[in-house]
Amino acid sequence: AGPAEPVSFLAEYFERLVLAEAAAEPPGPPQRLARALWYVCLAHHSHSELLRRICQRGAAPAEAAAELLRRVRCRDHEAVPFDVFRYGVLTCCVLLEFAAKADALFAVLGAGDSADSRLCQAVLRALEDALGAGHGSRPGRYLEAGSRLGPDRLALAMDQALQERKLGSSMSREEFLRRATALFIAKVKPVE
Repeated sequence: AGPAEPVSFLAEYFERLVLAEAAAEPPGPPQRLARALWYVCLAHHSHSELLRRICQRGAAPAEAAAELLRRVRCRDHEAVPFDVFRYGVLTCCVLLEFAAKADALFAVLGAGDSADSRLCQAVLRALEDALGAGHGSRPGRYLEAGSRLGPDRLALAMDQALQERKLGSSMSREEFLRRATALFIAKVKPVE
């Protein structure tokens, strides 16, 4: 007599087999890279689901991730050339890194979930200027923008914002992240 749930039985069997092989191998980068390659090979050739899952892992707002996916994914019936696949995966990973850095910037600006709107606007302008610098559309260029956001430039922008005599309102963390990631998304070249 066979198992009551043959598909579940097979899934558990292969999972135990993979875990046993992983335990037998010494841990290290080659094994992790091989496992990552194995998982990537399991992805559908359109790579849309893989990109969606990558974007779910970070602090990027859902609407930013959805807009990025709209720009970098191919249609489900299309085979994806490696350079397009690489561009999509790299861009999704850079979005997550960008969102994490924007979140860290916000943590410096305020206490808790809100910060002075003038400071937030000043940082967003500095961020936009940094993203606008340089040429080309490669995703790594946006990480290079961080060098243009050194403490000296941010401090100058925040000091100028605080010198304004207007009463400052507050901006939420979610609003700041939404605006910051929108700046990034606007620079991403859509896959054609």
